Amino acid sequence: MIREEEARAQIIETIRPLPARRVPMLKALDCFAAQDCFARFPLPNFDNSAMDGYAVVASACRAGSRLQIVGEQPAGEDRQLRVSQGEAVRIFTGAPIPAGADAVIMQEDVTRDGNEIIANVDIDQGEFLRRRGCDLSEGQKTLGKGDRIRSVTLALLASQGVEEIEIGGEVRASLITTGDELVTAGQPLQLGQIYESNSTLLRALFERCGAVSESVQHCTDHSEVLIAALKVAVTNPILVIAGGVSVGEHDLVQSALRSLGAKIDIWRVAVKPGKPFLFGRLGECAIFGLPGNPVSAFVTFLRFVRPAVLKMMGASDSALELPKIPARLDVDLTNDGERTHYFRGRLEQGKFKPVGRQESHALFGLSQSNALLRLQPGAKLARGATIDVQIWDWT
Repeated sequence: MIREEEARAQIIETIRPLPARRVPMLKALDCFAAQDCFARFPLPNFDNSAMDGYAVVASACRAGSRLQIVGEQPAGEDRQLRVSQGEAVRIFTGAPIPAGADAVIMQEDVTRDGNEIIANVDIDQGEFLRRRGCDLSEGQKTLGKGDRIRSVTLALLASQGVEEIEIGGEVRASLITTGDELVTAGQPLQLGQIYESNSTLLRALFERCGAVSESVQHCTDHSEVLIAALKVAVTNPILVIAGGVSVGEHDLVQSALRSLGAKIDIWRVAVKPGKPFLFGRLGECAIFGLPGNPVSAFVTFLRFVRPAVLKMMGASDSALELPKIPARLDVDLTNDGERTHYFRGRLEQGKFKPVGRQESHALFGLSQSNALLRLQPGAKLARGATIDVQIWDWT
């Protein structure tokens, strides 16, 4: 049985990013940049007004000063106006600053008197004036290779006139669930049977990662059925098998994979829940065998499958981890076992509390949680302790 950290590091080291692709900007949301991007233009691209008001020479604009209005500059085409001492140009937010002006006085701070204004306050040089390049310099890095492309990132790129962007490859995943006891929704249950839920859970997790789970199959506990499904599934770059990876007589996944020539690199990991975990390869396909219990499948997906998917998509190393947030523990917790334990719980108002039964089948408690607390073997934490929790409900 391998340590969790070793298993994770080995998996990430094995995975290679898929070939990059070029897509329209809006198709890149939540994907990862395949190259560094740099500003083509400064932001703003010209000196402009931060307010509706009047462009003036600050030294000539003091409380009580009377200034002659010599023109108007709306946002849009630069009318090439000029301001001198004792003059003002009516100006609007975002409009180019006339030559000679070095400040803007807000319209609320003046009294209009025909073609003149009377300043009601003193203003300083540079007031309400946005200088060229004050936000972004030409040539400045706007996006790093491996960075996630967020909605605000798209806005920044759009400000540079970018129409398309190169992103990491699209991950197409296969999913196989196993077990004679599992029944598809809509079918009647017989004694000893339960409805199959892992495919729904894992497809949703794939989608949250940005992967496409386009091949989904359920197999009974028969070798020939499983082998036939595996032959189809391994045509995608990633395959997740839920169930059948333990050591019982009906756990057929290992033998089926080996019969097809798969190399099994990892078998059993010191993590709770999720010990019966498998990782291997068959050709270009990375194969993950997850436990059949839904909570175990959930935890092992987040710890091992998710970072592999993100790396295939071109994510940087720092983007592979779940977000961590400091919190105060709301109960006493102890890990008396020999495996790292992931407690499922809820983070609310800066406090974390485990939710429901901390057992591998307890789906209701999992459904009420939004965070994980990692507790090392032998560790004890007292109520009120400051901890870091991993937010799995990350969007």
